[in-house]
Amino acid sequence: MKLTVRGKNIEVTEALREHVQKRVGKIKKYFDFDTEAQVALGVVRELHTVEVTVAVNGMILRAEESTNDMYASIDMVVDKLERQIAKYKTRINRKSRQLAGGARSTSELPRVEEDDEPKVVRTKRFAVKPMPVEEAVLQMDLLGHDFYVFANADTDEVNVVYRRKDGNYGLIEPTLK
Repeated sequence: MKLTVRGKNIEVTEALREHVQKRVGKIKKYFDFDTEAQVALGVVRELHTVEVTVAVNGMILRAEESTNDMYASIDMVVDKLERQIAKYKTRINRKSRQLAGGARSTSELPRVEEDDEPKVVRTKRFAVKPMPVEEAVLQMDLLGHDFYVFANADTDEVNVVYRRKDGNYGLIEPTLK
């Protein structure tokens, strides 16, 4: 597994880098192929944050944890990633069993119960009004939502604005592959 470790407001010491490689590197046993992971370590007001992003077969697994101890944050984010991998592998195996009619085993992974899988329980349809990004942010704030879907008046594309954890806003501009 190829690991890229970077720090925000923190110097990545050799001991930290080795701990990240040891703990995050252990998820490679779940994959039959070589994969790549980006690890971002950060400190903001005594809060130690670890973000890990792993690209797997066109899917992105991402986990983030924050505690008062960087090593604890690293350990917790790996646990969270392992749960995501277990869920991902369970879905893949279920699909392959349905297609092939046989069962394949998932070694070293905890069982994920069928009821844990989220379902689409409601579909909403609404007209998207062309508007500039600033107006979409204003609409989102007026509605009290954390995100807002709109047609961008500048690009004629469907975009999403959202409120970030830091209080700022983000803009999602989808592109087709």
